[in-house]
Amino acid sequence: METKSLTLVEELALKKLGIFQQSLLRYLLRAMMASMFIGFGVVVAFKSGNLFFAEHSPVAYPLAALTFGGAIILIAYGGGDLFTGNTFYFTLAGLRKKIRWPHVLKLLAFSYIGNIMGAVFFAGIVYASGLFKDPSSTNFLMSIADHKMNTPTIELFFKAILCNWLVCLAFFIPMAQKGDGAKMFSMMLFVFTFFISGYEHSIANMSVFAISLVSPHPDTVSLAGAIHNLIPVTLGNLVGGAVMMGLLYHYANKPGGEEVIK
Repeated sequence: METKSLTLVEELALKKLGIFQQSLLRYLLRAMMASMFIGFGVVVAFKSGNLFFAEHSPVAYPLAALTFGGAIILIAYGGGDLFTGNTFYFTLAGLRKKIRWPHVLKLLAFSYIGNIMGAVFFAGIVYASGLFKDPSSTNFLMSIADHKMNTPTIELFFKAILCNWLVCLAFFIPMAQKGDGAKMFSMMLFVFTFFISGYEHSIANMSVFAISLVSPHPDTVSLAGAIHNLIPVTLGNLVGGAVMMGLLYHYANKPGGEEVIK
C-alpha cells in the first residue's frame, strides 16, 4: 500500500516546517527557486513549441508539453517549495496532527507569496535577456496566455482541481519507485498529461503571465486577465491538493486499517 509514501510526505512536510521556523527568508527563497524552475520550463516549452506553431503544426502543443516536464525534474532534484505540492503535504500533516493548522495556513501563504516573487524575478531576467524581444518568437506564448486569461471562471476552477490532483500524484507516486530513471520518467509523464489536457496550474500560469506581460503583447493579454485567471485557479489547485489528495489519502489510509483487515 501507499502507507510508506504517506509517511515520507509527513516527514517532508515537517522538514519544510523546520526551515520555515528557522528562517522565513530561507523558506521564501526556496519558494522563489521553485517558481523560477517553472520559469525555465515555460521558456523552453514555448520556445520549442513556437517553431511549430508558426507553421500551424499540430506538433506544437505536444512538444511544449513534453519539454515542460523538465521543470518538475528541476524542482524534485534541485529543491524548492511549490505551493501546489504543499497543499497536499501540509494538509495531510495537518489532518494527521503532525502540524498545527495555523502553521499549515502560514506555510501555504508564504510559499504562494514566494512563488509569485520568483515568477516576477525570473520574468525580469527573461526581459533583460531579450529572449522574447522579437514579437515573432512570442506568438505561441501569447496565444496560450490570451486563452487562459479569457476562459470562464468556473472552467478555470475545475481545470485547476484536475491539474493539481494530477501534479500532486506526479510527486507522490514516484516516492514508492526505485531508481532515479523511473522516478523522472513518471514525473514527466504526469506533467505531460496535465499540460496536454489543458489543465490550469497557478504557479506555471504565474510564469506564463509574467513573461507575457514583460514581452511585446496584444491588448487581450493584461494584468487584469492574469488576476481573472489566478484567483479561481489558485482556489481550484487548493481543492485538488488538499481535498482530492490530502483528505482522500488520509481517510483511505487511516492508521490501524491494515491491522483490522488482517
